[in-house]
Amino acid sequence: MKWSVHPCRERVIAAAAALSLAVTGAIAAVAPPATAAPSAAASSVSVSVDAALQLATIPATGVGTNVAVYDGTMNAAATPGLLRTAGMGAVRYPGGSYADIYHWQTGTAEGGRYVAPNTGFDAFMGTVRAAGAQPVITANYGSGTPQEAADWVRYANVTKGYGITYWEIGNEVYGNGQYGAAWEYDTHASKSATTYATNLVQYASAMKAVDPSIKIGAVLTTPGNWPDGLVGPGDTMDWNHTVLSIAGSKVDFVIVHSYPGSTSPADLLTKPQAEIPNIAGSVRALINQYTGSNAPNVGIAVTEVNATNYRTTSPNGLFAPDEYLTWMENGAFTVDWWALHNGTDCSKLSTVEGATEYEDYGMLSSGASCEPPLNTPFPAYYGTQMISRLGAPGDTLVKAASSSSLLSAHAVRRANGDVTVMLINKDPKNSATVNLSYTGFTPSSAAPTVHSYLKNAGSIGTTTAGTPTAQTVPAYGITVVQMHPTSAPCRVVYNKNEWPGGLIGTVTVVNNSLGQVNGWHLGFTFAGDTRITDTWNASVTQSGPSVNAGNVAYNAAVPQGGSVQWGFKATWSSSDANPSAFWFNGASCAIG
Repeated sequence: MKWSVHPCRERVIAAAAALSLAVTGAIAAVAPPATAAPSAAASSVSVSVDAALQLATIPATGVGTNVAVYDGTMNAAATPGLLRTAGMGAVRYPGGSYADIYHWQTGTAEGGRYVAPNTGFDAFMGTVRAAGAQPVITANYGSGTPQEAADWVRYANVTKGYGITYWEIGNEVYGNGQYGAAWEYDTHASKSATTYATNLVQYASAMKAVDPSIKIGAVLTTPGNWPDGLVGPGDTMDWNHTVLSIAGSKVDFVIVHSYPGSTSPADLLTKPQAEIPNIAGSVRALINQYTGSNAPNVGIAVTEVNATNYRTTSPNGLFAPDEYLTWMENGAFTVDWWALHNGTDCSKLSTVEGATEYEDYGMLSSGASCEPPLNTPFPAYYGTQMISRLGAPGDTLVKAASSSSLLSAHAVRRANGDVTVMLINKDPKNSATVNLSYTGFTPSSAAPTVHSYLKNAGSIGTTTAGTPTAQTVPAYGITVVQMHPTSAPCRVVYNKNEWPGGLIGTVTVVNNSLGQVNGWHLGFTFAGDTRITDTWNASVTQSGPSVNAGNVAYNAAVPQGGSVQWGFKATWSSSDANPSAFWFNGASCAIG
């Protein structure tokens, strides 16, 4: 276990401060944009971008947050705009551990726990729809029944026509006392993983009998975190293996939460790269083990994420986009921040990197007596907002690699052919001089558009600066560089999904200015030892590394402004490096 106090416990304590939230109309006034402080030195960093190596498509639900029924401002007039501005595509309801005590039909919580006015389900749906986001609903496992959950699906999707897709069964159910710690409410006589999984199957059956199109999520422990690996009373295996061995064939996605502990801001900022690939890989291995042929269709949802320290100060502004993007690059279809508002304990204030740390889990101020005015954005809000500067749902996350652990890089190939790169400087004192190189993309030589969020700033700035191959990122700053492809008579987008010894490639050729093409051929040379074994939508010959692809009968015509796409399977041993040049009917093409 990587925290001494489980985040859910701390959030429940902090929620008491949120009960007095005032409803207001807009984002509170904030300080003017910060300027970059003079750096003691500038470090030199190399970043390479492979625009052909796709990691994932940005999901519509990729960037999300949580709201809770104790938040009286959940459905205030300002909330949809706040969600839209942050780029939130998913909103989870009714709120963490509250989900296991909340009864949606009466709008009440077990034990008379506080529920704020105007936080009922229909009011929530009005807010989510106004924000253009999708809901993620957590059905009450702790004190509810399969029938109560099925009635919720019926009301939502049949009676009201809301079309809600994603339904979790319970929150952090493993925190019900099965392993000693008990923060999650659970009235079942047995707290075992076996009991949860058996009941989960009943929930799934009852809910899908109402609407077979919904997707059901199972609660897992986060691999490598308490209580992963422990075997509790009544079980013969740990939580994850027990749940999926019983319910794996009935679930559509699995759920983990991510609250990395840290000993310092520098330690926190290592966590996305140090932890997420291993966690995601372990979860995917469990899915593959227990869900059979349906494994490729079973998703990973990270329905709560935040830091456990430095939550309202600049380290979390850097951590937020790095965490979101690294999870999406590793296969998560939704990553939901805890939370839009939360509340705080005003006795715990400190100073971090020149700003007050309020110990609030919210992205926005709750308006507590010690905090800035209600809805004042904290750095994590701006860091998250920078993701929408990088790309949009449907765009492709591609490979970006940094030579320094103090600078994270993420890259996106947009649907219009642009490539954008996010650079996150985790050095609190020194700026970074970044030298960028590209494979599978030829940038225009024009000065790129640059979006910047600076340390302790109150807004995001946009300008044109630097070149596509050289940028300076201020200390503790985030920069997004947007580049257009170079002008050329044709443009090639080369994509590949690779694994050791093999790959699947797609090649798209855009006819920019060659007029009507009736019959085409595309020539290129592999830089490594890639050998094509199968093709579609083209007639292909290969001699050594040289490849020539030509049209087939049904795709010979390519109008000016149009495009043609073909694909292949291939093997490789030492290198599957991308081609560096393409010729379409003899014309040299731009790449990317």
